[in-house]
Amino acid sequence: MKKENNYAYIDSQNLNLGIQSLGWKLDFYRFRRYLKEKYNVTTAYVFIGYIPQNKELYSSLQKNGYVLMFKPVLPDKDGKHKGNVDADLVLQTMIDYNNNNYDKAVIITSDGDFYSLVSYLYENKKLKLVMSPYFDTCSTLLKKSAKEKLIYMNNLKDKLEYKRKNTA
Repeated sequence: MKKENNYAYIDSQNLNLGIQSLGWKLDFYRFRRYLKEKYNVTTAYVFIGYIPQNKELYSSLQKNGYVLMFKPVLPDKDGKHKGNVDADLVLQTMIDYNNNNYDKAVIITSDGDFYSLVSYLYENKKLKLVMSPYFDTCSTLLKKSAKEKLIYMNNLKDKLEYKRKNTA
């Protein structure tokens, strides 16, 4: 039997803030390996705001096997950066869907703005699963649209937590 060819679409800000709210830090190397081994994810897109000071982070993510999809970021009136990647994530998922690039999609977010996308993928049997960082922060709309294909990452700390490497 042929292995599935699945793609992951990662809402980086939502993932990062969700995991931080649980009190731990995600190890992106371990996460990429987990997605490949557990869900046959061959391509993992990270939708992320581009801030020039974060070049080291971007380089590290690319070395770990992620495809970065940048969104220009502008500071708001309070000087905070917001790179709203929702439309970009939906567009790329549908481009890949229309080109029949993947068997199933893995959507990684807790954001209810993805309700329509998740519903569409679910109805067309193209949704592998939705990974939400945390039950409490997961949108009710997302819970309804993903149904039984929704999992939470709060119980994956042992597998995915970043542990500082000893430099001694």
